[in-house]
Amino acid sequence: MTADKSSLTGLVITQHGATAIVEDSEGQLYQCKIRRSLGRLVCGDRVQFQIENNDNGIITTLEKRSSVLERPLNNGQSRLVAANITRIVVVMAVQPPFSEALIDRYLVIAELMRIQPVIVLNKTDLLNEQSRAATLKQFACYEHAGYSVLETSVEKEHGLSTLNEQLQSHTSILVGQSGVGKSSLVKALLPDIEIKIGALKNTLHGRHTTSTSVLYRLPNGGELIDSPGVRDFGVWHLEANQLARGYREFGKWLDQCRFNNCSHTHEPGCAVHAAADQGDIDPARYQRYLAMYAELSAL
Repeated sequence: MTADKSSLTGLVITQHGATAIVEDSEGQLYQCKIRRSLGRLVCGDRVQFQIENNDNGIITTLEKRSSVLERPLNNGQSRLVAANITRIVVVMAVQPPFSEALIDRYLVIAELMRIQPVIVLNKTDLLNEQSRAATLKQFACYEHAGYSVLETSVEKEHGLSTLNEQLQSHTSILVGQSGVGKSSLVKALLPDIEIKIGALKNTLHGRHTTSTSVLYRLPNGGELIDSPGVRDFGVWHLEANQLARGYREFGKWLDQCRFNNCSHTHEPGCAVHAAADQGDIDPARYQRYLAMYAELSAL
């Protein structure tokens, strides 16, 4: 086949070393080399590429990203996870036990990136009436702060249509600790996922894609990024004075403090502290803010 050197627009579906799988506007997949000058690409990147031969090509241009999700590493560096995300789905479950502190970390990152988060409580089929009431009480602080909290059960096919609606017209990524059922949710939302995985493996000529983020088109519109390697996000790449902006419910009080540089931890005349004392801000959320602020300040 004669190579077509005209430039095409594509979407990075997954990336493996110096190679990426790019989908064109017709849904055709191409295995493309990445020009070294472009740096690291990730799924969700929009690119320009040229066809070299058959289903092979080369990426020539990386288009401007609207957002980049990075995972901080223990060595102080960070790793790109996905680009052009418009929704982060924080998946927690009845089992294993969830951590409010971990939820807060995801929400802080989403808020600072100006990405809309959705909280999902999965495996609700494991709850009885009493335990459900107690569990939902733990999530009440997030609803009070203005977040959507969805209950889902793959076993009972509960809440999946509502989740699907939340994902439409968005590029979403699922995050959460191991064992919360992210893979089961992906399979439920993408009934033809095995076909899609097969097509990717064929395009990669048999190379493995495990532990690699992969973007899938949702049947009713939107894209879903399955990122099995993303289990936690540290916040040590943030400055302590950024943290309060990551708490949505602090917003209306941030400019009412006595001091312009208020840390909202100990200063007299702190409007955020007063709101927590009065119950306008959930006291437990505020205590977790203090703990996270102390953690960042100690770095």
